[in-house]
Amino acid sequence: MLPVTLASERARLDLPTRADTVAITEACQDPDVIRWTTIPTPYRPQDANAFIDALVGPGWASDREYTWAIRQPGSTWLVGVISYRTQRRDIGFWLAPSARGHGLVHEAVTLVVDWAFDRGAPDVYWECYEGNVASASVARRAGFSYTGTGDAVIPNRDGTPASAWKGLRRADGTPASDLAWPAESFAAAR
Repeated sequence: MLPVTLASERARLDLPTRADTVAITEACQDPDVIRWTTIPTPYRPQDANAFIDALVGPGWASDREYTWAIRQPGSTWLVGVISYRTQRRDIGFWLAPSARGHGLVHEAVTLVVDWAFDRGAPDVYWECYEGNVASASVARRAGFSYTGTGDAVIPNRDGTPASAWKGLRRADGTPASDLAWPAESFAAAR
């Protein structure tokens, strides 16, 4: 598939390119991005270029993973990344510290989930490592139902199993579960 741009009044999602190397590298120095993702650490410009060259372009071309840069309207600066992987119909995202707290990633999740539903996905899956309160808050606000805690699809950086909070949002709007979100997922995000 050719990359598509998704936009609203609050967010613009388009293709990350090598012009975003500095922004990606800077954001991937953030302790929370490092803690809650499996990015290489230390993260260098070469890692950003490898991400763009080996994942972004081939992901779109193969229809396996669609990756967007998250930008604020009117800006060319990348402030985050969001991906939709077709095999599991799941999303993943991160946001630079400077852009947090303004509903930008929530808007990006809404744009991507609605786009997936428009393309025929019956549901979209989300998970985060257990304890990632910020991600759980985004998923909850975006209409995902909590479906339980279990082994994460993506293990820890060292390959060991990780525990994850999991959620699902159905295209027809029916709740995927009646489980309550874990109380600790409501803690103030760091």
